[in-house]
Amino acid sequence: MTPDARPSERLGFRLAFLLAIALLPLGVISALQAQALLNESRARSEAALLGATRLASSAEVSAIQKAQGAAEALAEIAPDMMRDEDLCMRMLSDFVDKSNAYSFAAVFDDTGHASCTSVGAPLDFGASESVRDAFSKPVPAVSINRNAPISKTSVLLARHPITDKDGLLLGFASVSVPHATLKPERFADSEELPLMLLTFNASGDILTASNGLDNVTPMLPKDRSLAAFVGTDAVAFTAYANDGNERTFSVVPLVPGTLYALGSWPVDALPGAWSLSALPPVAVPALMWLVSLGVALIAAERLVTRHIKSLTRAITSFARGDRSTGPLRFSDAPVEIRAAGDAFESMTESILRDEAELENALHQKEVLLREVHHRVKNNLQLIASIMNMQARRAHTPEAKVIVRRLQERVMSLATIHRGLYQTSGLADVRADELLQDILRQIVNLAEGPGNRFDVKSDLAPLRLTPDQAVPLALLVTEALTNAMKYSGGRGGRGRLALTLSALDDGEAEVVIANSMPPGGVSAPADGEASGLGTHLVRAFVGQLEGTEERQVDAEEYRLTVRFPVSPLAGAEARAAGSGAGEPVAPEPLAE
Repeated sequence: MTPDARPSERLGFRLAFLLAIALLPLGVISALQAQALLNESRARSEAALLGATRLASSAEVSAIQKAQGAAEALAEIAPDMMRDEDLCMRMLSDFVDKSNAYSFAAVFDDTGHASCTSVGAPLDFGASESVRDAFSKPVPAVSINRNAPISKTSVLLARHPITDKDGLLLGFASVSVPHATLKPERFADSEELPLMLLTFNASGDILTASNGLDNVTPMLPKDRSLAAFVGTDAVAFTAYANDGNERTFSVVPLVPGTLYALGSWPVDALPGAWSLSALPPVAVPALMWLVSLGVALIAAERLVTRHIKSLTRAITSFARGDRSTGPLRFSDAPVEIRAAGDAFESMTESILRDEAELENALHQKEVLLREVHHRVKNNLQLIASIMNMQARRAHTPEAKVIVRRLQERVMSLATIHRGLYQTSGLADVRADELLQDILRQIVNLAEGPGNRFDVKSDLAPLRLTPDQAVPLALLVTEALTNAMKYSGGRGGRGRLALTLSALDDGEAEVVIANSMPPGGVSAPADGEASGLGTHLVRAFVGQLEGTEERQVDAEEYRLTVRFPVSPLAGAEARAAGSGAGEPVAPEPLAE
């Protein structure tokens, strides 16, 4: 398994994905059933809340209805009472004192002047906004006055219109009920149910509230006004309140079209609230779905993926050259994976046997080639020794020079074969070691009494194929021989320099430089212009597919050769395919 594989390409992911698709219909059905159960439970809780709201508001409703009845009774007898204002005031005062539920009662005419009040003195309410509203809609109503001037507290006003026999509006009878007496006792001293209960009229004005009129706003529905519930039947719903918390509300019409009660419950206080609100309907099906996916992933990892990873690691390690794979532990794996592991072990054993046979054959071939190069090197050295003996018997200097030059060329070829013999791969030659040996041999042959050289070499560790090492070695041999001949070493001390460099563009550069003779007579470092040396140097440069450049001044003669370096892969392929590794002989030179 590749480390950078995408999750969608992994076996465990695909098995889990297919299982997820298979379980998806069951999950959808479970989610729908959970939602239906939630809706049913919530409907039952809301229905229970409607009953609780009716029960909790019964005391307030009774008090408000009594106040409305008292206002209606006063309105019936008001025309007779108003004929005697003193008697009217005494009757209203006795009514308030004996009831213990009312703080003020009054009868006022159509101008807002109250000639009959429970305080024993006439009052003028013509400037009161509530009185003006009453005359604009002359119907029985209940309103609130947060700062009643007579009762000195927040009161609930129940008023009823006074009419004559012809239905003409004469005024209103009004009764004031302090809010302190309307607080529902059931929730005042008990924390069993965190219900906030309020009543409101047809205009949406809050009349009473169980937790006080100043604290009721945060617990009201956030996006719905109380007036929107006027004229509706009993309803329960769950929504967010003004304080941002989710609450369940119930609205009950106490006096349809006139008086309504609203209960507000925290959602978590309802029966079964945890199961209804703590988790969404799809939570349990989704959890089961995720658990199924986890089981599928674990099963895939346990039964398949870990064995495949182990087999993949063994194959990768074997492909990288590690032959100590060891036994694969697939005893608890499925039979298909055990068969794959057995096939891999059988394959590795076969490959190891074949590799051992190939290594043995390769070793024998390498030993044989080394022996061939060693014998060729010995034969060439023997030929060079015979030439040296022949040179000593030569009678003319020209013959000695010719035999000596041939001996140097044969020794160069022997040096190449010695490099091939010492090279482990038999497909390349260290050019720096090869040229250093050639330089040392030629200097040893050329130096003698009165003929000394200052030699400098700077050779880069460059590897060449035998196809290039042979012409390069012969080229350097010819150039060095001629450089020593004309470097001014006779009777003096000449300078000789050999440089091998690897260039950035895949080429190599060889530079042979020698000092000029003392008399300033110049002669080319590669021999006479029409001689064999020049002809050979140019031929070897052509075999290297390179270029040559000569520079001459009063102090130095320099020969520079540049040639492209052939890739070693080609020589290795030829060596593997044909048993090559032996140097290729130079092409025949034209006369």
